[in-house]
Amino acid sequence: MRRILLSTAKILISAALLYLALRKINLSELFSRFTVTSLFWIGIAIAVTFLQIFIGALRWREVSAVCSAPLELGRAMRYNVIGSFFNQTLPSAIGGDAVRLWLVARAGAGWRAATYSIFVDRAIGLIALAIVIVASLPWSYTLITDPHGRSALLLVDLLALAGGVGFLIFGALKWRWLKTWWGTHHIHACAVIANRVIFSRTRGPIIAILSILVHVLAVVIAWCVVQSIAAPVRFSDVFLLVPPVMLITMMPISIAGWGVREATMGLAFGFAGLAANEGVNVSLLFGAVFFIVGAFGGLVWILSAEKAAQGSAPIGVPE
Repeated sequence: MRRILLSTAKILISAALLYLALRKINLSELFSRFTVTSLFWIGIAIAVTFLQIFIGALRWREVSAVCSAPLELGRAMRYNVIGSFFNQTLPSAIGGDAVRLWLVARAGAGWRAATYSIFVDRAIGLIALAIVIVASLPWSYTLITDPHGRSALLLVDLLALAGGVGFLIFGALKWRWLKTWWGTHHIHACAVIANRVIFSRTRGPIIAILSILVHVLAVVIAWCVVQSIAAPVRFSDVFLLVPPVMLITMMPISIAGWGVREATMGLAFGFAGLAANEGVNVSLLFGAVFFIVGAFGGLVWILSAEKAAQGSAPIGVPE
């Protein structure tokens, strides 16, 4: 019953926010701007999305190796593509992570190693996103002149950065009870692994480059969408506005970020002195690109050996 209520709440939140956001745009006007060139740019956006998934698979593979859940590159890529499908269909912006965890555990890594690999990978991505936003704050403050917009941007980013830094500091603590108490030992173990990965002389630079590249590619996808409808938005605007929107969209309060992303993008564009309706337009097409990629991921799932073997092999009970 609790799961049903949570799912219903997320559906209602997505529907309500989408309704409010769609009131700002004219769908017939948006469709009238589509040309053959638009299809070309949407195709490029889809290709870049697959590249982003591949880069994410490379990072996850590095993290998984440290978590004693080694993954071949092909398997990591397949699981990420399948995860993109469940990100669109499960009532959460991170539903694909749960499916990736299940797949890795079922492949023989075990629940603990699989959970650690997913959690640490997600945490590193969040820390990298917060760093990207902090690094661009001087230019963001130039673009966003509205005091409420500046305050909201600073608050959201500082919370994310504080959470990330606090997570790493938590992993550096040596108190023995952190490793034994049921309420902290798993989180502490993940934090220790995150420190080991990030500050490794060999893996650290690779992880940093891959993490930043994942977020830069998200900006490129949004820029391709902008080009597809010839929106009067500069690349620098997209680079400064999209990362904070992606950070807020990561909150698991909607279905695949729908509604939250559109409302936030509209507000972000408005705070930057751009047309709020263009922000909603870009967000809708941005989401559509990921929906198309997710549909391909669904096909991969249907044809996968993991789907064929579903239910035929037991999985150990989580520790």
